[in-house]
Amino acid sequence: MDLFVLKSWLIARFSNNERGANLVEYVLLLTFIALLVIVVVTNLGNKVSTKFSSASSQLG
Repeated sequence: MDLFVLKSWLIARFSNNERGANLVEYVLLLTFIALLVIVVVTNLGNKVSTKFSSASSQLG
């Protein structure tokens, strides 16, 4: 086994660097917000479409 690879693995394994964990948390939070926005826009879109159809049929 190459000593550089072993050294890199040991540093990564036993260091207290949590930058990757923070990145994962931000990605999960962003994904949750995106899903929430998609659900809200879909539901509002259906309601608005129904209102416009109703108004259009009453006008013409």
